[in-house]
Amino acid sequence: MRIFGRNDAFLLGGLAIAVWVVSSRQLGTLLDRAREIDHSQGLQLVPGLAILAVVFLVHQVRKREEMGREASMATTRAAEMDRLVQFGKALAQSLDSSSIRAATVEYLPLIASGRKVWAITRCGGEWIALTPIDASARAAVERAASHAMGDRDAVIEPADEDVYCIPLVAAGEPVGAVGVTPNPPLTENERAAMAAAAALLGPSAKNAELYSEVQENSVRDALTGCFNRRHSLEVLDSELRRARRSHGAFSLVMLDLDHFKRINDRFGHLCGDAVLAHVGQRMNAVLRGSDTKCRYGGEEFLVVLPDTPLAGARRVAELLRKDLEQHPVRWNAQTLVVTASFGIAEITAADDTTNAIIARADGALYRAKQDGRNCVRTAKAGIPYPMASHARSSIA
Repeated sequence: MRIFGRNDAFLLGGLAIAVWVVSSRQLGTLLDRAREIDHSQGLQLVPGLAILAVVFLVHQVRKREEMGREASMATTRAAEMDRLVQFGKALAQSLDSSSIRAATVEYLPLIASGRKVWAITRCGGEWIALTPIDASARAAVERAASHAMGDRDAVIEPADEDVYCIPLVAAGEPVGAVGVTPNPPLTENERAAMAAAAALLGPSAKNAELYSEVQENSVRDALTGCFNRRHSLEVLDSELRRARRSHGAFSLVMLDLDHFKRINDRFGHLCGDAVLAHVGQRMNAVLRGSDTKCRYGGEEFLVVLPDTPLAGARRVAELLRKDLEQHPVRWNAQTLVVTASFGIAEITAADDTTNAIIARADGALYRAKQDGRNCVRTAKAGIPYPMASHARSSIA
């Protein structure tokens, strides 16, 4: 521990100079000479010098205080810049909406200096919150965001004007907005920091949207809107593992359109594509959002029904079968009645692989074809039907 510092040395130096001034005859002579000049010339040198000395000291004190404030502001700006850099790094490492949301929740309140802040984007007419927003404030947030994005029809209520909003822009187009409650009022530096944060967040949110679309398109069948075969196998494998952990139940429905080859041969493949697209639409209309609808191949579809035992799966299959039959396809001047045959399998303790349950559902579908088509059949426990697909191809 130091007991003698720079300030102590400065004080001791000042005391030494004061002692020298008190004991110095030369200084006294100089002061006497200054007083003689004052009397002979009518001047006031000593008071003037004293005033100059006081003004100089005050100036130095104020200058030191100003330098301290500037240093504090520089430190604050450096901290703001560091938070912006960290926010930018987090966004650069984020591809999907969930990681963008996590980075926004972590860094945006820090950039807003602890004020209440929100961020929201709009995709396809739907608002997506990037920060937690109270249900009671949701309408006000959407109004404020719409106004910040330049919507002419946006109506701002008096209470909404208290929020400072910045649009999120990507490629010159508004994609959302950031809002912060100016309490206490925002400084110019804080406004600039919020604008910089919005400039970082806008393109990142748009990139996450595009990434989600690419991911979605990579697992979707473009014609029917259902998931493709690869994704259906991944979902089925995931459901099998989840069912084994939780000892739950789920069922698999396999359906195949009846006499689809005749449609292609008679009306052409464009008509066949229209029929497949129609089936995908009816599946989305009838089935739950949690049910995984997949195009397994050609005119064959799979439906994974989570937490659904065999009896419930049979009711779902019957509902879909009747819906397809009752909603014909219009093609030119023709009305085509589309029917399908269904096979259902429920997971059992013996189903260790996806191939096992698919084979059992496929076998039940083969029996539905044999029994006259346009009907629903359930798999018999313990019968894997390993050759069902090959045998069914001859009667499709």
